[in-house]
Amino acid sequence: MRADAKRNRDHLLAVAGTAIAEHGVDVSLRDIARRAGVVLATLLRHFPTREALLDALLRTSFDELTAKATELETSSSPEDALVCWLRDCVACATEYRGATSLMAAAIEDTESALHASCSAMRAAGARLLTRAQDAGVARTDIDGTDLFALVATLAWLGDQPSLAPRADRLFDVVASAILMSAGSDDPEGGRPRARS
Repeated sequence: MRADAKRNRDHLLAVAGTAIAEHGVDVSLRDIARRAGVVLATLLRHFPTREALLDALLRTSFDELTAKATELETSSSPEDALVCWLRDCVACATEYRGATSLMAAAIEDTESALHASCSAMRAAGARLLTRAQDAGVARTDIDGTDLFALVATLAWLGDQPSLAPRADRLFDVVASAILMSAGSDDPEGGRPRARS
């Protein structure tokens, strides 16, 4: 891709990200083009459908979360790595209103352009969870799929105006339910850990 085409694409993605954060995933493509200072045909040349635009926008964020998980594996304690990644994942999903349903659909739809990125992100979270479980700081009766579902649930809370003020507190409640305090017994009586 030529440098000017990449700049134009990156500008469109930045404008789309702001518009989606403000108005949700159903924001008008015409409105995004207008905000970017281009005609709709220019936007459609880069992103022929709404799904293509959303895929490009979300895939970048999901790939960043996957990379962050790898970094956290070597730079933080198992407990801190899991909680930090979980918080960042929820924040990403909450940043783009309505993205939670896209994430849930993409993980099940192997034809979705987002499927690979969502699957990689889920696997990255599962690795952090397994690391915390192996260190004895996370409950062993959940797996990566459960963790992904909890991310979607917490992000959904952030999308609800009446519940958003409770989202941070409920994140802490969920995180403390996943983690085990030092010396506590396995909540499932030592059952083998489920893997994703």
